[in-house]
Amino acid sequence: MKEGRINDVKVPVEVVLGDTELKLEDFASMGPGTIIELHSIAGEPVDLVASGTKIAKGEVVVIDECFGIRVTEILKKG
Repeated sequence: MKEGRINDVKVPVEVVLGDTELKLEDFASMGPGTIIELHSIAGEPVDLVASGTKIAKGEVVVIDECFGIRVTEILKKG
C-alpha cells in the first residue's frame, strides 16, 4: 500500500446520546410520534463511537442548522 493511503480510509462514526430498555410490547406498539426516554440526562456528554469502539466523549453543538459534536475527552485504550 502506498504511503499516505491509510489516511484515506473512511471509518463509520456514530454519536450515542443515551440508551434505554424497552419491553417487546412497547417496541411493537411504537409509531410516529412515540417518545422514548433515555437513561442519560440533557447536557451530559455523548459518546463518539468509531467502528463499534467508544473513542471519545463530547457535547452536542449546533452549526448553522446542523448538529455537530465538540470533542471534550479522548478515551484511553483499555
